[in-house]
Amino acid sequence: MKLVFATHNDHKLKEVQQLLPDTIEILSLKDINCVEEIPETGDTLEENAKIKADYVTQTFGLDCFSDDTGLLVDALNGAPGVYSARYAGGQKSAPDNMEKLLSELKSATDRSAHFKTVVHLNLNGESYTFEGIVEGQITTEMHGEGGFGYDPIFKPNGYDNTFGELPSAVKNAISHRGRAIEKLVEFLKKKAQ
Repeated sequence: MKLVFATHNDHKLKEVQQLLPDTIEILSLKDINCVEEIPETGDTLEENAKIKADYVTQTFGLDCFSDDTGLLVDALNGAPGVYSARYAGGQKSAPDNMEKLLSELKSATDRSAHFKTVVHLNLNGESYTFEGIVEGQITTEMHGEGGFGYDPIFKPNGYDNTFGELPSAVKNAISHRGRAIEKLVEFLKKKAQ
């Protein structure tokens, strides 16, 4: 099976490729010559994931899945949420986003948060949605060089290390994206039977 994954993010592409079985071949936006930035104008993660998948399906006529992920911090009423990638501005800088978040939580005693990923799949004219969530805490400073985005400041519940410190195999097994992609894979396996 061949599917387009609607992302320009090489880190995300690599992470998802590690999660999928060899029977599913992933094409990136680059592979289909989609160089434009697909606008994420939705108010929710679900809307943004759908917008990206629909854009590829309607423009290129290809089966596609996309995801949108947000970090939702309890003490900030769910912020940065849908604005996670551009929390500190349009430059989409992970270090800037983390610095802003740590600064806003400087005096917070409740540092609980969760990552949420929504995957939207367009397949054979039908649409499906899958969700993954992982609960955790925001650390007081950055730890680790691994992962991407907010990984160096997010410590999943039950672990002593941040996503930035955990080996990618461990992170992928427990992460929000890993859980959403696992649901996608199970669905695709059933469809293939």
